[in-house]
Amino acid sequence: MFVKEGIIASPGIVIAKALVYEKILIEVNKNKVEDTDTEIVKFQNAVQTSHEQLETIRIKAISELGEEEGAIFEAHAMVLDDPEFVEGVEAEINDNHLGADYAVKIVTDRFYEIFDQMDDPYFSARAADIKDVGTRVLQNILGIVQADLSKLDEDVIIIADDLTPSDTAQMDKKRVMGFATNIGSRTSHTAIMARSLEIPAVLGLGDITETVKTGDLMVVDGLTGKVCVNPTSEQLESYEKEKLKYQNYLKELEELKDLDAITLDGRKVELVGNIGEPNDVAGVLKNGGVGVGLYRTEFLYMNSDVMPSEEKQFAAYRSVLESFPNGPVIIRTLDIGGDKKLPYLPMDEELNPFLGLRAIRLCFKEIGLFKIQLRAILRASVYGHAYIMFPMISSITEVRQAKAILLDCMKELDEEQLPYDKAVKVGVMIEIPSAAIAADIISKEVDFFSIGTNDLCQYTLAVDRMNQEVSYLYDPFNPAILRLIKQVTAASDKRDNFFTGMCGEMAGDPLAAVLLLGLGLYEFSMSALSIPQIKKIIRNVRYEDAKDIADAALNMETGEEILDFVQDSMKKLNINL
Repeated sequence: MFVKEGIIASPGIVIAKALVYEKILIEVNKNKVEDTDTEIVKFQNAVQTSHEQLETIRIKAISELGEEEGAIFEAHAMVLDDPEFVEGVEAEINDNHLGADYAVKIVTDRFYEIFDQMDDPYFSARAADIKDVGTRVLQNILGIVQADLSKLDEDVIIIADDLTPSDTAQMDKKRVMGFATNIGSRTSHTAIMARSLEIPAVLGLGDITETVKTGDLMVVDGLTGKVCVNPTSEQLESYEKEKLKYQNYLKELEELKDLDAITLDGRKVELVGNIGEPNDVAGVLKNGGVGVGLYRTEFLYMNSDVMPSEEKQFAAYRSVLESFPNGPVIIRTLDIGGDKKLPYLPMDEELNPFLGLRAIRLCFKEIGLFKIQLRAILRASVYGHAYIMFPMISSITEVRQAKAILLDCMKELDEEQLPYDKAVKVGVMIEIPSAAIAADIISKEVDFFSIGTNDLCQYTLAVDRMNQEVSYLYDPFNPAILRLIKQVTAASDKRDNFFTGMCGEMAGDPLAAVLLLGLGLYEFSMSALSIPQIKKIIRNVRYEDAKDIADAALNMETGEEILDFVQDSMKKLNINL
């Protein structure tokens, strides 16, 4: 018996036998070739075969998991058709006389490194998708057939180094009870799939594939981030009790779906979802979200080979707005640049891209691009309650500049006699310290704030959370962060018909919910699966108690002290996670 601890990727407790999923090692031939035409044909045939396989998997994924998971394989097919990928491989073959397999590996590795080094965890996690596509093409070139997870005889916990979208799409969903992997993060595909399947998963275990054997009895505890291998009878009994307790807890959460997020003493807040595309709406609705607090529109651009047209954007925004006829849909304008680049938008290399030309700064440079998006949002605004949000704002001057461009778009639509919501709400993300400090000034020009804690923490604490050497400094409970949040909500409270929300990861953290409520947050925007638990916490606390907790935390000196205090306070209030 032994216990290992990793990263919680999906909650829950499962007990089943382990199945160690090991892949055949792919070795490429690095020798030069003379007959490049034959290698080009090999590559083209492998791409065609890959297309056929992906279509089969896509149909299976849609039937078993829904449109959202099927869309993953549409994105994979787009990689296969990407001119940079195809032409890159063919150039390696023709120019450098490389075999098709080696050329695919080189180009795949090149793409993988670009995505893997991106600061945004969502985009860095997409590196695994790139590798998955490249691996599929390589296998088809080399005639390699991997182990089949689609036919399982018993319930199992999959143990792997990592799981690709193709792995998870093809596996027998009725038999797979949980995941445990060597690598991965909360934003990796494995984590996303586990949450979609609503099965427990613990990732980042380091060497779990080396320490577990197929057939070992395992417990994956997605509540504590621990896995227990070959547990004792006493441990099994204890885990069975915890499993039953969690199942009863989930039933309680289901009963809250259609109830308001309102405190015991009557303060109502809005719980809304973060989405990247229209397909994500289903999860928000399923979990009781009343709207969208962050629509990351950059995915429309990232998942396209060309600049998305006004009509394409209009259709996407309209689709989401129609899904929430009574709730807000906050659409963030394009947040691209720095480490997030578009193949069809040339950009110069920057020494420090995170402090450079990105988000609203890029839009000011590419006003034509910006106006196309604003026009699309405005036109869609008549189909619901659209809110326009500008990212990466550092001063009121930028707000005024963005609003002037928005006004130009409104005048154009008036001249074209195209309808739009003339009273559309306009807000900004508070993710740069200067904006938080000057919140009282900026509030004069907008209707709402949404605090982006991910970047606010990085810029305030001067720490790259993706850098393992310094990531320990990334702490949303740091007193400086809490004081900035309070400064923003205080400025918000001074204005009529104004609200402050939060769309960073902190908004979906159960340990932060009471604290953020007490700091004056009106709207919490998070991943769909986090909504029920945050709602339960809100409905089981008094706002006055939450304010007392926040006031006390603001006078503390360290993030550790604040976190310990919040946890102790929640226990005293009988708020159990």
